[in-house]
Amino acid sequence: MKSLLLIIAILVSGTIAAAQPNTSKLETVNPFDLNKYLGKWYEIAKYPNRFQKQCVGNVTATYSKKSNDRIEVLNECLKKDGVMEAAKAEGKFADKSSISKLKVRFAPSILSFLPFVWANYWIIDIGPNYEYAVVGEPNRKYFWILSREPVMNDLTYQNILKRAEVMGYDSGKVVRTQQDLDPAKGAARNRS
Repeated sequence: MKSLLLIIAILVSGTIAAAQPNTSKLETVNPFDLNKYLGKWYEIAKYPNRFQKQCVGNVTATYSKKSNDRIEVLNECLKKDGVMEAAKAEGKFADKSSISKLKVRFAPSILSFLPFVWANYWIIDIGPNYEYAVVGEPNRKYFWILSREPVMNDLTYQNILKRAEVMGYDSGKVVRTQQDLDPAKGAARNRS
């Protein structure tokens, strides 16, 4: 049942994203070193979205190379009930000229032939030592700030938001992600 709901959500979001106009060209990171990008990232902030609404904090994403030149994505988060949830996805390169433009699919592999199950996942900003990354997509509907550490200093965070605004993102829509929740305490805090 969860898989069916996820597929429906992806279909609807793909249809909505396709219907929105591209306000201006969005540039991605170039040059980009995929090997430096692989590994674990902590979500620092994001635009709220329906497919993460069950997450209250401790959100991470781990990227690894697959043998078929694709990327495995493991997203994890703490839910209100104190349980960690995990979702696996597959990423592929959307544009051979820029490996910082990926397409990601959370739908079952049997549906991978359908173009609308693949969502844009573009790396639009990166730290000089790959200590942070910013992910977006051309319609500016989705936005994430990721870090190699669970916390980010405020100056770095504010500078990322300023650069994102220049790229057409609304910093007023960005919400920070809690990364220090104890599963038992985080769940109890959200029950009241």
